[in-house]
Amino acid sequence: MTVVRSLLLFVLAALAEIGGAWLVWQGVREHRGLLWVGGGVIALGLYGLVATFQPDANFGRILAAYGGVFVAGSLAWGMLVDGFRPDRWDVIGALVCLAGVLVIMYAPRG
Repeated sequence: MTVVRSLLLFVLAALAEIGGAWLVWQGVREHRGLLWVGGGVIALGLYGLVATFQPDANFGRILAAYGGVFVAGSLAWGMLVDGFRPDRWDVIGALVCLAGVLVIMYAPRG
């Protein structure tokens, strides 16, 4: 159950961080205004909070592993929200990153 909880927290963190960054992007680059930027800042803060609920106590490990989730999640967000079409190298790179997440977070340690 701990691995499932950890994976769900990574997904939630990705939604908060990627969504927050997207809202800031929309507010600034697409000229949608300060409400979008403010919503993004709040979401980015929630990302930081969600990360603290990971069962592992090592900040560096959590953030390093989350980096892989961020890469794959960013491509998925782009596909779902912005109509981005990743090429095979994007997909291969995301899979490599996700494999890294599994090794960093869930490899047996003595």
